[in-house]
Amino acid sequence: MNSLAHKLGGWDDTIVALATPPGIGAIGVLRVSGAKAIDIVNTLFPSKNLAAQASHTLHVGLLKKDNLLLDEVVVSLYKSPKSYTGEDVVEISCHGSPFVQEQVMQAIIDGGARMAKPGEFTQRAFLKGKMDLAQAEAVADLIASNTEASRQHAIKHMRGGFSNTLAVLRDQLIQFSALIELELDFSQEDVAFADRSQLYQLIQQLSTTTTQLIDSFKLGNVIKQGVSVAIIGKPNAGKSTLLNALLNEQRAIVSDIAGTTRDTIEEVLNIDGILFRLIDTAGIRQHTSDVIETIGVERSLEKMQQADLVIYLFDGAETTQAELNTVVADLDAKSIQYLLVANKTDIQATAYQQTVLSIAAKTNTGITALKKALVDTVLGGSVSMDDTVVTNARHLDALKKLYTALNEVLQGLDDQLPGDLLALDIRRALHYLGEITGEITHEDQLDYIFSKFCIGK
Repeated sequence: MNSLAHKLGGWDDTIVALATPPGIGAIGVLRVSGAKAIDIVNTLFPSKNLAAQASHTLHVGLLKKDNLLLDEVVVSLYKSPKSYTGEDVVEISCHGSPFVQEQVMQAIIDGGARMAKPGEFTQRAFLKGKMDLAQAEAVADLIASNTEASRQHAIKHMRGGFSNTLAVLRDQLIQFSALIELELDFSQEDVAFADRSQLYQLIQQLSTTTTQLIDSFKLGNVIKQGVSVAIIGKPNAGKSTLLNALLNEQRAIVSDIAGTTRDTIEEVLNIDGILFRLIDTAGIRQHTSDVIETIGVERSLEKMQQADLVIYLFDGAETTQAELNTVVADLDAKSIQYLLVANKTDIQATAYQQTVLSIAAKTNTGITALKKALVDTVLGGSVSMDDTVVTNARHLDALKKLYTALNEVLQGLDDQLPGDLLALDIRRALHYLGEITGEITHEDQLDYIFSKFCIGK
């Protein structure tokens, strides 16, 4: 990775940024990284000679510029290579006044540093070999995580869980690639160093693993983005009551008057570490003279089409089997994933041919079972933190290309292609693996990836 940093160039200067959120707070932390980080801060910190201090130490003292007192601060030292970026890093904890932070920042810039770009600290960590590209992207996912499931998966990826899986694939491929390349050096002797049957088995195994990783993206996207759930049904079926019961609060207005909910109401519910974006919609009926209600119905139908999952809520005491059949046929025709939920079953329950979950939203009966059904329907069960799950669209794209390349290797083996052609297909597969972890990358690609990070990270 160090060679990559030299190749790309422009990474030998010193950068600074605020590492804590902007605004008033107890403290603000400014992070400085680069070859001159210690020297620049040293000129502002007369209390001690920071260059003579050990790495991973804290120092309390006054920060001054031209005899002007800036603040009393705590300086944290992290010397190369044992730092986040692999460079000399200094973190200054000052008081959380925006004015104080700006004054300290300007003093550091005047000393020879420049403002860091978004994600530049992590980008330098990647270029210095402190982490691969998949791990770097996991840092951004961790910062953006808003559930326990997304946090745990981001931490696993950041600590190399996904990268380790890819490393096994890559090492196995490299071994066979090296043997085939060796055969090319001895082509005149007509010798075979690579066992074709073993290579065939390996490629099949790699293809299976790649398929599993590709298939995991659906789960990964759920963990990362959450699931949109539209609550659909006739007026007065109890949709708003159900929303309130799921949230355990009076979020939506509830009345016995049909058509009370005129527009969609959206709320977020965390179930077992998964975010469900619940959408309470206006009741759907075919004919209404109310213009506002008509607009609400149209929005309900639109939300139903956009949702990842639909809860079709109906009155279990009044809905006939024929009516339910019509609804199910319509949902199936639109390829909509759904749960059938019969409400008001505390009054009277009807037996249906379909799998129907029975609840009584007004008394919170069956709500726990409904929450479990939501998780099971979307994820096929609870989230496993032990499995490697793909959460990044860039990784998914590279894995799909890897799958295609592996199949071309298999086809080449079936067609008994010569070693030089097989070697080309294997190199292509290795290329796509390298794109994920950053062994193969381009400067513009890196700029795009890290530009999505927050400043200071």
